[in-house]
Amino acid sequence: MFELWDADPGYLNTATYGLPPRTAWEALQGALDDWRGGCASFDPWIARVEDARASFGRLVGVAAERVSVGSTVSAFAGFVGAALPDNARVLVPEGEFTSLVFPWAVHADRGVTVVQAPLEELADAVTADTTLVAVSAVQSADGRLADLDAIQVTSEAVGAWLVVDATQAVGWLPVSADPYDAVLVSAYKWLMSPRGTAFATWSPRLAEILRPLAAGWFAGEDVSTSYYGLPLRLADNARRFDISPAWHNWVGTAAALDVIESIGLEEIHRHDVRLANRFRAGLGLVAGDSAIVSAQIPDATARLERANIRAASRAGSLRVSFHAYNTDADVDRALDALVG
Repeated sequence: MFELWDADPGYLNTATYGLPPRTAWEALQGALDDWRGGCASFDPWIARVEDARASFGRLVGVAAERVSVGSTVSAFAGFVGAALPDNARVLVPEGEFTSLVFPWAVHADRGVTVVQAPLEELADAVTADTTLVAVSAVQSADGRLADLDAIQVTSEAVGAWLVVDATQAVGWLPVSADPYDAVLVSAYKWLMSPRGTAFATWSPRLAEILRPLAAGWFAGEDVSTSYYGLPLRLADNARRFDISPAWHNWVGTAAALDVIESIGLEEIHRHDVRLANRFRAGLGLVAGDSAIVSAQIPDATARLERANIRAASRAGSLRVSFHAYNTDADVDRALDALVG
């Protein structure tokens, strides 16, 4: 499958941003050419938004009618934050990515309290007064996987909402969105899409409560007749939470998701975790279950940069991430730079 990308050797940083399949890059350039020349209507671009919505639904196992499109995770999380009752208690893991923390913390003036617990203890930290549990399926800083099954059980037992940020998961880790109240995904990482496209799925109980605060023409029941004036006429499904799309980016996103579906998440998962474990073994670490590897290695970033290998430093450790376009040679090159 490597021939589907034009990745330079040594790119091990998908957890920061993914690289587009060639077809996605070419589709995006085609849309930009059409825009530059004014030789196309926006209808084909909107059609690709709908294609991407349906594709994402298939990837996470829900109907397209439960999928909203937008631009960022934090914008979708803001809908949920606005729906929190006064004096709500929100539980998040320690060190959680701020897009899944700040949208609750900004409601402190209403008595909303955000409390933290270690990721491994999150399920046990849910109490009878927990209103919302917010957790990333895969932690951004170090690639740890949350025990979503256990967290879902304890959240459901007390009636708490469960919001999952699956940005660092969907695209390499099979995730079912159905059990959770919301699953939020920015597409520019493991879905290898242009930045500025994102998805959300909503449970029926949460969708009934949320206010579509970004409602505009694209959230209308019939987009083509929702350009002007009253009455309010929003879609009766998750489309009412749509944030008007950046057209051209969605052309690239739809094409990238086509590639992921054609390869299959199970195949990508096996490939990514195998490479990550090859890297772990070379560092003397035990095998793991993540496509992201975090390790404390002196001068790691500088050593990789000298070898023209792109990775990241997060929370004081080296963070390396492996995806569909990476090869054994990428792993071995990084190991040569780090351990000789």
